[in-house]
Amino acid sequence: MALLADAGHNLSDVLGLIVAWIATVLARRAPSARFTYGMKGSSILAALFNAVFLLVAVGAIAWEAIQRFGEPVPVAGKTVMVVAAIGILVNGITAWLFASGAKGDINIRGAFLHMAADAAVSAGVVIAGLVILYTGWTWLDPVVSLAIVAVIVWGTWGLLRDSLTLSLAAVPPGIDPVAVRRHLEGLPGVAALHDLHIWAMSTTETCLTAHLLMPGGRPDDAFLMAAATGIRERFGIGHTTLQVETSEATACALAPDHVV
Repeated sequence: MALLADAGHNLSDVLGLIVAWIATVLARRAPSARFTYGMKGSSILAALFNAVFLLVAVGAIAWEAIQRFGEPVPVAGKTVMVVAAIGILVNGITAWLFASGAKGDINIRGAFLHMAADAAVSAGVVIAGLVILYTGWTWLDPVVSLAIVAVIVWGTWGLLRDSLTLSLAAVPPGIDPVAVRRHLEGLPGVAALHDLHIWAMSTTETCLTAHLLMPGGRPDDAFLMAAATGIRERFGIGHTTLQVETSEATACALAPDHVV
């Protein structure tokens, strides 16, 4: 059962990598009249799919492992050890390949965490196989399976949380909307700010829109370029759209129900 759990996790990772690759290909498509941002959001859906698929898979593994406590079955210790050892090698190398990009993209981070966890889980399965081989403790098989389930859930929960919030157009993790607001309000000539929206266009790209009240008059292009550059350098937001209004009456008329 422990080996089956490990193999099932590995299979889900392969499927997850395929889905992530498809999302990467779709994200490179040029924008169209219907998909004005292109299909960059497919990377968020891919991360969400991977997280949900993993949790469903471990639920099935946990249920089977619990049943094994009441109906233990013989375990081939040597087979478990050999197959799990191969898993350590493959998963360890794969995790190393993903390590460099794990910080900037939740898709890559998810893949890295899965592979690293797989390597650790496979090591646990090797140890379990060795103990079962010399002691005959068949109950250790479902125990290790449940431990694998716990490791997978622990590593997947953050991915599920982040991908779900990004799919709902929440502010991406790592960006403080209050700090962004203060930064924009502190720009020269800005008297007030409303309709501030920050959301993820993909797992690596973030958008911002805001209305700036500037009673002194509309600024030139240099102001807008400098504002966008400052937001990108300080907060990592690469797509900024700013609407400038010169009177409070105009601002209220343009956005009476969306003051943020």
